[in-house]
Amino acid sequence: MKVVDEHVEVTETEASGGVKGHNVRYVLGFSLIAVIIVMSAIWIIPVLLQP
Repeated sequence: MKVVDEHVEVTETEASGGVKGHNVRYVLGFSLIAVIIVMSAIWIIPVLLQP
Protein backbone atom coordinates (compact mmCIF):
# COMPACT_ATOMS: atom_id res chain seq x y z
CA MET A 1 0.00 0.00 0.00
CA LYS A 2 1.40 3.37 -0.94
CA VAL A 3 0.18 6.95 -0.80
CA VAL A 4 0.25 8.86 -4.08
CA ASP A 5 -1.02 12.44 -4.36
CA GLU A 6 -3.14 12.24 -1.20
CA HIS A 7 -4.82 8.95 -2.09
CA VAL A 8 -3.94 5.36 -1.29
CA GLU A 9 -3.12 2.81 -3.97
CA VAL A 10 -3.43 -0.86 -3.08
CA THR A 11 -2.81 -4.03 -5.04
CA GLU A 12 -5.61 -6.40 -6.04
CA THR A 13 -4.57 -8.84 -3.30
CA GLU A 14 -4.62 -6.16 -0.62
CA ALA A 15 -7.97 -4.78 -1.76
CA SER A 16 -9.81 -8.10 -2.02
CA GLY A 17 -9.85 -8.65 1.74
CA GLY A 18 -10.85 -12.26 1.28
CA VAL A 19 -9.81 -15.55 -0.19
CA LYS A 20 -10.85 -16.43 -3.72
CA GLY A 21 -11.79 -19.94 -4.71
CA HIS A 22 -11.65 -22.65 -2.05
CA ASN A 23 -14.57 -24.60 -3.47
CA VAL A 24 -17.19 -21.90 -2.99
CA ARG A 25 -19.31 -23.41 -5.76
CA TYR A 26 -19.51 -26.70 -3.84
CA VAL A 27 -20.64 -24.96 -0.66
CA LEU A 28 -23.31 -23.07 -2.60
CA GLY A 29 -24.42 -26.23 -4.41
CA PHE A 30 -24.72 -28.29 -1.22
CA SER A 31 -26.54 -25.42 0.50
CA LEU A 32 -29.01 -25.16 -2.38
CA ILE A 33 -29.70 -28.91 -2.28
CA ALA A 34 -30.13 -28.81 1.51
CA VAL A 35 -32.63 -25.94 1.26
CA ILE A 36 -34.62 -27.75 -1.43
CA ILE A 37 -34.79 -30.92 0.70
CA VAL A 38 -35.81 -29.07 3.87
CA MET A 39 -38.45 -26.95 2.14
CA SER A 40 -39.85 -30.01 0.36
CA ALA A 41 -40.07 -31.86 3.68
CA ILE A 42 -41.87 -28.90 5.28
CA TRP A 43 -44.38 -28.97 2.43
CA ILE A 44 -44.79 -32.76 2.04
CA ILE A 45 -44.91 -33.99 5.67
CA PRO A 46 -48.07 -32.05 6.67
CA VAL A 47 -49.82 -33.28 3.52
CA LEU A 48 -48.98 -36.90 4.36
CA LEU A 49 -50.23 -36.53 7.94
CA GLN A 50 -53.69 -35.25 6.96
CA PRO A 51 -56.49 -37.81 7.40
